[in-house]
Amino acid sequence: MVTLKKLLPATALPLLSVASLAATAASDLTYPVVDTHASTCVNTTETVATCPAPGSTAFGQDAQYQGFQPAYNVNNNGTVTDQVTGLMWAQTIDLNQDGEINVKDKLTYDQAAKFAQQSTLAGFDDWRVPTIKELYSLILFDGQDPSGMDNQPGELSVVPFIDNRVFGFNSGDMQAGERLIDAQYLTSTKYVSTTMNNAQETVFGVNFIDGRIKGYGLGNPSGEKTFYVLLVRGENYGDNNFVDNGDRTITDTATGLTWQQTDSIKTMDWPSALNYCESLTFAGHSDWRLPNVKELQSIVDYSRSPETSNSAAIAPLFITTQITNEASQLDYANYWSSTTHLNPRNAANGAYVAFGRSLGFMNNQWSDVHGAGSQRSDPKVDDGNDYTNGHGPQGDAIRINNMVRCVTDEYTEFVQQPKAEPRSAVSFTITASQEQQAPVQRPEQEQAQRQGQGQNQVQGQRSAGNPMERLDSNKDGKISKDEARGPIIQAFDQLDTDGDGFISSEELKQSRNANAARKK
Repeated sequence: MVTLKKLLPATALPLLSVASLAATAASDLTYPVVDTHASTCVNTTETVATCPAPGSTAFGQDAQYQGFQPAYNVNNNGTVTDQVTGLMWAQTIDLNQDGEINVKDKLTYDQAAKFAQQSTLAGFDDWRVPTIKELYSLILFDGQDPSGMDNQPGELSVVPFIDNRVFGFNSGDMQAGERLIDAQYLTSTKYVSTTMNNAQETVFGVNFIDGRIKGYGLGNPSGEKTFYVLLVRGENYGDNNFVDNGDRTITDTATGLTWQQTDSIKTMDWPSALNYCESLTFAGHSDWRLPNVKELQSIVDYSRSPETSNSAAIAPLFITTQITNEASQLDYANYWSSTTHLNPRNAANGAYVAFGRSLGFMNNQWSDVHGAGSQRSDPKVDDGNDYTNGHGPQGDAIRINNMVRCVTDEYTEFVQQPKAEPRSAVSFTITASQEQQAPVQRPEQEQAQRQGQGQNQVQGQRSAGNPMERLDSNKDGKISKDEARGPIIQAFDQLDTDGDGFISSEELKQSRNANAARKK
């Protein structure tokens, strides 16, 4: 077993080989947390060539603690075996096998479950849609989030949050009117509560182009929401086994991680959170650290939420401090991780996990827009901006001060100056028409509200537009199956009520009216 030796230089403590770490994980643990693959150090705003020394700001960040590194066997039958988790994955999300990954490969929640049940890929008949913890095991945080950069025509290069050398990957299908960031992969984990002011049944997904977990409402004005689907097979990964050590620490024998039973009680910014854990001596341990975001997500209990269990989304063995949220509700906090959420411009945001409601300001009110257990990011330090009405398309609540729960273990190794292992970027072309379909940002939404236009109207402008105008390429006033994309192609037969092989404007209108009536 590897013993953590803290504060030694990298030359005195070389990393174990990937094979050794994977073997250790497979033999000792049932839920080994795959490392984030962060290897480049940062400060509060940007990447840096030299990692912080002990006592310096941002010391103890994700890149300086190396765990079970991602390692895959690419099999010769369209599957990939994860050497760390033991899970077997389908290699591609090209479900219709036409050689392209686009909107035609996306499925609804129910369609994906049926597709998995019927799959006999590589001769196996036990494929399924992954849980949120299984799918999140594939995320890599040397990726770069392009959010807010997809509204300028030209070339945009970003590193995906999944190893696209191994797994099928694409952005949203911009030729079909989707946004660049519409790369949501589906999980089987439904939110136990609802989102969007109690209006939406919600399923969790992982977005491998913007690096987030969010809850996604299953409804859609043109039908049900569709997702990329990456099938998996295997057992037990993601099941915790918590043990109360009787000294105000909790050990998860499945992951090998030992946690503070209580949290920091008070909130703090990101560098303070790092320092809080690095300085902590508690329960006979002096090697506490701020967990990386995948470790932090490992203790989310997706069967719990403030609305349904009157608790945080965490096992009741843990003690979690209550807060009052932006909607003046009793709630539970976001918790900082040591992981930076990179984008091509800076390193100013830190990744967090919401153990309470994941609030956004929409329709002129605060509501749970992404669910307890989501993973987003906030500024690491006060950037001087006012986030009174949230930020981004869903008006995400911005909390620069978050709670902290420290972790320690015997597998992770400290490296003062890790060797950077960059992955290649993927390039996308943003056209002028795609720029027009990009989401409207919050300042413009707020301006529209001040002008009396109403946020509902702005949200309509923010959508992909009239499907007839967008998809009717030959301008004959109807949409054929060849022209259909996204939710329209998935729901084509239901929308084509007269069975003539085309969808008319009147049929689209009837569908929208029916959806609106169901929501009342």
